[in-house]
Amino acid sequence: PAAPGLTHDLRLLEPGREAAFARRIDPRREPGLSPEQRLHMARVERALQRRLRGRNVLLALGIGAVTLGIYGYTFYSVSQERFLDELEQEAEAARARARARAESAGS
Repeated sequence: PAAPGLTHDLRLLEPGREAAFARRIDPRREPGLSPEQRLHMARVERALQRRLRGRNVLLALGIGAVTLGIYGYTFYSVSQERFLDELEQEAEAARARARARAESAGS
């Protein structure tokens, strides 16, 4: 049962039907609004859009900063890698040993 003082209308719960309290209105077409109310709604909407735009800009800057940080760190860490240099030195040493063995075996 519904709480006392609240109306419980099952028609609002039907799928595809818009509930009255969640219905969006167009202030320009709503007949019961005064010009002051329309002006107030427009101001509130602009303030909300400004705040949302600011949040979106901060989010975009944050994502961009993280992306650039990962990109920069990747380049830094790859430039510090000496693994391939060491591998090449070991391969060159192995070739030199193999040449020396081949020369001593050939003599």
